Formats: sequence, C-alpha cells, structure tokens
Amino acid sequence: MKRTIWQAWRVLWLTLWLATLSMSVSATEAGSARWKPDIDAFTAADQAHPPAAGGVLFIGSSSIRFWATLAADFPGVPVINRGFGGSAIPDATDYAERIVWPYRPRLIVMYAGDNDIAEGASPAQVLASFQAFVTKAREGVPGVPVVYVSIKPSLARLALWSQMQAANEGIRAWAVTQHDVRFVDIAPGMLDAHGQPRAELFRPDGLHMLPAGYALWIQALKPVLADYGFTVRAP
Repeated sequence: MKRTIWQAWRVLWLTLWLATLSMSVSATEAGSARWKPDIDAFTAADQAHPPAAGGVLFIGSSSIRFWATLAADFPGVPVINRGFGGSAIPDATDYAERIVWPYRPRLIVMYAGDNDIAEGASPAQVLASFQAFVTKAREGVPGVPVVYVSIKPSLARLALWSQMQAANEGIRAWAVTQHDVRFVDIAPGMLDAHGQPRAELFRPDGLHMLPAGYALWIQALKPVLADYGFTVRAP
C-alpha cells in the first residue's frame, strides 16, 4: 500500500515537473519571438553593410540601444551596437548565433540585467544568465573577452536597487575567478553623496540616460578597451 502511494506521488511530481518545464520553455520561446523583428533588422543591416570582424560588440538592452553616439564616443575603435530595448540577458544568449558569432568580435561589452530584475529574476538568476551568455558567446567566438557593465541605479527603479546591487556583486565575484571576464562598476559615479541616483543623468522617464550619464560610462570603459589593445583617438 505504501509503495502504491509513493508511486502515485512520484507520477504526480513528474507530471507537475514536466508541465512546469513545458511552461518555462514556452515562455522562453515567446520571449525570443518578441525580438525577432529587431534581430531580423540587424541581419538585414549586416547584409547591406557587413561589420568588419575583430571589433568591439556592444550588446544588451535599451541603454545600449539608445547609445546613438557610440562610434563618436570611441573614435578609432570599430564598434558594433546590438542593443535591443527592453531585452534581458537570456534574449542576447538566444540570438548569439545571429548577433554575436558572425562578427567575430575581439571584445564584447554587455549591459543587461536591469530588465531581468524588473521582470522578477533573482540576483542568482541574473548571474546564471550572464554565465550562460558567456558560454554561448564563446561557443562561436572561442575565448572572446566579455566585459559586464554593472546594472545602473536609476530613479525609476530605485525600489529594486538592493536586488540589482546583489546581482552586481554576484557577477563581480564570479568575474574575478574567470579568464577575460571583466566587471566594470559604473554605479558609484551615478549616485550622489546620499547614495541616490543623480537626477541630472536621466531622461524624464527616470530610467534612460542623458549624455551626461553616458559620459561616465565612456570614462569607465576607455581604460578597459585600452587593456585589450584598442586605441581611442582624441575626438
């Protein structure tokens, strides 16, 4: 009798586990499908004007997408902008075969994780997602260095800042154990003396940055690019 009950519970558990797995896969597929038009547009642009191999690939969410002055901010550095607004880290991983591997970049700079936390991911899940991205990127571009720009503090998502800090610290701790994985902390310069996001760095939405915010990122990233052999010319 006990064995029969145990078998019934085992079947029920397996059924629930498979259902949960199916829902998770479906959610991932739906998330990936959401960005297909953006990825198709990148592919079309690549066919019309193929980016040179060996550049710096900037990838991630809207903070990358809206970096319209990227090339001018790093003169002399062959940059590729593949940010798609609202995306999370797994979205970049899902499409790595189309928007990472073909460029054969010498360096990848990622900003993502902000939306992951806002959509309910835990700090541990953000770390796992970044680890998965590094693995996937290196499947197509073996050994490519990956720089993670820390999740930024913002006015719009101040209530989530403690979780974002925890995600940042998890990625920082992991990065130091890896070869050619760098963590660049842009948060300190974006906070005022009271530890609050500096309002003058943000657009009216309190989330996306003005040029003053990007200026802090530029200064933080220039030495990193130099470490990997890229020379940023004087503007």
